[in-house]
Amino acid sequence: MPRVDLVRKGGGSRFGRAVRAITRTLREDLWTAAPDPLPRSWRDWQPAFAMLLVLFAVLLGVTNINQNIWQYGLGHGAGLVLGAIPSVAVVAAMFRPLPAWWAATLAMVVVALVANPHSPQLYPWTGAGIALHAAALFLLALRVRPRIAAEALAISVLAGLICIALRSPVHNPDLYQAVVALTIAAVVGASLRGRREARTELVVQAELTAEERARRTLLEERTRIARELHDVVAHHMSVISIQAQVAPHLVDNPSEALQENLIGIRANAVDALAELRRVLGVLRSEDDLSEAMRHAPQPTLDRLDELVDNVRGAGLEVDTRITGERRALPPGVELSAFRIVQEALSNVLRHAPGAAIRVELGYQATGLAIRIANTAAETADAPTRPTPPGGGHGVLGMRERVAMLGGEFAGGPIPGGGYEVVARLPLGNDS
Repeated sequence: MPRVDLVRKGGGSRFGRAVRAITRTLREDLWTAAPDPLPRSWRDWQPAFAMLLVLFAVLLGVTNINQNIWQYGLGHGAGLVLGAIPSVAVVAAMFRPLPAWWAATLAMVVVALVANPHSPQLYPWTGAGIALHAAALFLLALRVRPRIAAEALAISVLAGLICIALRSPVHNPDLYQAVVALTIAAVVGASLRGRREARTELVVQAELTAEERARRTLLEERTRIARELHDVVAHHMSVISIQAQVAPHLVDNPSEALQENLIGIRANAVDALAELRRVLGVLRSEDDLSEAMRHAPQPTLDRLDELVDNVRGAGLEVDTRITGERRALPPGVELSAFRIVQEALSNVLRHAPGAAIRVELGYQATGLAIRIANTAAETADAPTRPTPPGGGHGVLGMRERVAMLGGEFAGGPIPGGGYEVVARLPLGNDS
């Protein structure tokens, strides 16, 4: 016998916990849950929608009031108040959907319990009452989670069923019609909310994808620039090593101190060169360039004429202008200047076929000024010509190269439909 009582107590406690959990969930969902904010797209046409909603609520509210007064026998006072509550609830549902739905549901219950409808009338909802209750439930489903909308639908139907049971027999119950209308309203509202959430998530995902693509492009361009600069530095370290090795043979009877210093210089250069090669091996990818191009020396402005001739061979008119005393610049400046000109010409070939191009280089005491400008394309549907190899990631790559050297960069459209790129590369930290 004690075992049976224990089982009963255990079963009762589990049932009690389940009931308390359901009650707590319903209270949180249908009383304290905060609705979603109005979508941004709604705010543009919210005034027009509000006007239509008010018109809908007023027309059905007048019908509902008349049915409450004359067909449900509530009298003018109670019929007016109880008939107007669902209409006000529909309008309020745009801002406070949960309280508005509760108001419409409670008004229906009160009307059903105190009314004395004539035999042909619908019960417990009037015809207008079903439409108003469905509108409130629809606006609720648009702003809350589907579970809350389903709970509200179930409570609405359950309230109607209880009213019918308490007033049995009922001449003309409309529970079936109400269930159909309320279910359609809840399903349509929940579906529109789900569609809105899906579109919002899609927009967010597209933004994240674009940011990730831009970040990856930036990293690729920085890696490419690092490879090229490593090549330049490695070349000069090799020259230093060779010069340190040859220097003792250029002096008669070199002192031991000189030989030791030169040996130290060569050893440091060899060590630095080995470290550079190790890092360069990580940065390089096997499918990036051909074997010959990976081991070819990095280009300088000495190859500018060759680059311009290639573009002219593609059918474009290119005019070059060099001001100032042309001289050798630091390797990083030479390489970046060549790549900027190369990328600008590639962009013209891709995006403005048939345009005339002007390349200007200005050798200054503190830096190198670069300007590449092009006119508008000949035709919008002109075929794209082959671009010179070695291009990076357009304006992003040019900007990165200039920023790496501490220079200034600007690019954008010019009057007449053309485009220009302007950069200044300093020669030292003092500039």
